[in-house]
Amino acid sequence: MRFWYLGFLFALGCSSQVSKDIPVEGEEKADLRTRKNGVDWPTFLGPTQDGVSPEKGISTTWPKDGLKPIWEAQMGLGYAPPVVSKGRLFHFDRFGENNRLTCRNAETGKLLWKFEFPTDYEDRYGYSPGPRACPVVDEERVYIYGPEGMLHCLNAYNGKEIWKINTSKEYHVHQNFFGVGSVPVIEGDLLIVAIGGSPKGPRPNDLREAKGDGTGIVAFDKKTGKEKYRLSDELSSYSSPTIVTIGDRRWGFYFSRGGLLAFEPATGKIDFFHKWRAKSMESVNASNPVIVGDKVLISECYEKGAALLKIKNGAKPEEIWTDDEYDYREKHLKCHWNTPQHVDGYIYGSSGRHEDEAQLRCVELATGKIMWSEKGLERCSLTRIDGHFLCQAERGDLLLLKINPKKFDVVARWSTELDYPTWAAPVVSNGLMYVRGKNKLVCVELIPAK
Repeated sequence: MRFWYLGFLFALGCSSQVSKDIPVEGEEKADLRTRKNGVDWPTFLGPTQDGVSPEKGISTTWPKDGLKPIWEAQMGLGYAPPVVSKGRLFHFDRFGENNRLTCRNAETGKLLWKFEFPTDYEDRYGYSPGPRACPVVDEERVYIYGPEGMLHCLNAYNGKEIWKINTSKEYHVHQNFFGVGSVPVIEGDLLIVAIGGSPKGPRPNDLREAKGDGTGIVAFDKKTGKEKYRLSDELSSYSSPTIVTIGDRRWGFYFSRGGLLAFEPATGKIDFFHKWRAKSMESVNASNPVIVGDKVLISECYEKGAALLKIKNGAKPEEIWTDDEYDYREKHLKCHWNTPQHVDGYIYGSSGRHEDEAQLRCVELATGKIMWSEKGLERCSLTRIDGHFLCQAERGDLLLLKINPKKFDVVARWSTELDYPTWAAPVVSNGLMYVRGKNKLVCVELIPAK
């Protein structure tokens, strides 16, 4: 049964409120890491925003009863994975009528501080009303973007508020199917946020009739919250902006509700828009684009499937191949919320909208040819590390797979016993792996300490 609730938000702090930088000194600002052979995981999909960890030396022989937890903690409502910076783990979830950001010692789980703000967000389809988007850490600041549209900048060392914006009110955002779920991205002095506001007026029953007002993406000064530019009439999706270097320039890509938007992140100048969306009202784009050289792969699971585009400055993209010509069952790659991985000319990702139809696939990037396909994993998410994939299935099983374009190659398996849904991809930082289920976060050692 679908639950339809009345509208949006109220006044949770209606406009941007800026405080002076909060001085933090001494031990409070110290790097808490004792394990320093790895890297931080400060944002969605890790340090390079593609789900790839550069760490080496992972354990490939796992005990029959699974990897031993170092610490675990109860989580509130929501789906967001944690992030890690300077020995601190940040997690965003909901307890009761408050959204809560917690900061813990990443190695011990000790709670260091918490920040809360009130919310009355209710999901229109009965899903969890907790946060979908993970925190973003940038040096001494941490940013959170709640499902109701509250955007906060906090001091990462003590949780004090620096500035906040009620984006839903300021930009008149019609509530999306599952609230706000796009993770902001840092680029230089900018915080680039998918907002997707509309002209003032009631939310249409059919969201396909909603119009944009030029705030598809808004860039803010990351230190003050002051708006720097806005672009596009596109409405928001559950994909997140992705910033990469191609050739001699920086490119921004956002798989918006209606398709792929390309722009210059420093200025907000739009390069192109490539329409790619299912006709059904109740459909979303959620998987991040995968950029390989001058090519961009986009994929959705409701109707269209995947498309590989070739881009160049000052021109519309060229379609190298698409799933448009194939029947739904024959499409090459239909990614739901997971972002696929590229390795040496092949794409690996979970294909399928529903749990019973989902398959983990290896697809040749240049042609879309399916190299292999594995059933029985439900919908899953991948983290790439040390020649392997950590494959998190949504019913709790975690598999270690050897990256192999010729076959599905299982090295180890762990039944985590985490409650459904385990939708977040594993996070790895300084040899420790973090996995979360419905109400618990578990930390285990993936790389033995030296």
